[in-house]
Amino acid sequence: MKFNGKVILHVDDDPDDRELLREAMETIAPDVNLTFAVDGLKALEALKLAQETETLPCLIVLDLNMPYLNGIQTFERIKADIYLSAIPVVVLSSGENPADKLLFSQAGVDYFNKPIEYSGFKVIASHLANLYCR
Repeated sequence: MKFNGKVILHVDDDPDDRELLREAMETIAPDVNLTFAVDGLKALEALKLAQETETLPCLIVLDLNMPYLNGIQTFERIKADIYLSAIPVVVLSSGENPADKLLFSQAGVDYFNKPIEYSGFKVIASHLANLYCR
């Protein structure tokens, strides 16, 4: 399966958070393209299409609190799929549940709390671009 080293799928139902990460990524790594899904179901649809065209993203940034499929359910479906399971996932959520953080920590998944300030989104964008999108 071919991965696109400069595309990140950001799955989040909050348009403001999607826009903040997009703006931060444009500033930090303008060669990285963010694509978006507004919930877990839409993310799985986008990933199936990317799989068919052999252009899977280099990273999935996943919110936890979303309608239809929450972040944990979406993560479980991604990791259960033989073709999608190789895509790294990071969590970017406002959730503070210690059990969620433990679950993702045990799965080797970076967990970021959504920052309050735009500068925090720039720090996260830098980390994502440097670690996952080389």
